[in-house]
Amino acid sequence: MQCDVCKTNQATVFLTQIVDGKMQKVNLCDSCSKEKGVTDPTGFALADLLLGLGAAQEMERGGTVQKCPTCGFSQADFKKTGRLGCANCYTTFADGLSTLLKGMHKGNEHVGKVPARMVKTIERESALKTLQRDLKKAVSSEDYETAATLRDQIRHLDVE
Repeated sequence: MQCDVCKTNQATVFLTQIVDGKMQKVNLCDSCSKEKGVTDPTGFALADLLLGLGAAQEMERGGTVQKCPTCGFSQADFKKTGRLGCANCYTTFADGLSTLLKGMHKGNEHVGKVPARMVKTIERESALKTLQRDLKKAVSSEDYETAATLRDQIRHLDVE
């Protein structure tokens, strides 16, 4: 079996990657696997595999090398390390990162989540603000019966 990168040598390293439920196999010769850092687990560039083997060479052939104006980090540096240099790198390399992140995660925007124990607190505070706003409206319109009911509801929420 031939190497998928150089297409001349016999493949000795076989990698399997599953992306979106589809299996992709990459066959590398000894020299290409060393060049990609596959034989050295500490130097192995996961980002290079996710973007496709040979992507670094394609970028070099593309002419201009895009660098971060703040830290000087290039896309080739990102492919080697799998990390970005600074916060501005996210803006500089946004085009390539959005497709990469969408492939790795559900989307490219961090949404986060609220701890379960905080949900009740947030709901209570929201209800309290709404009741206080309604109480001010009731008092200003001189609807004292509604104001008294709202006051009692606020006191009940404060006790909880």
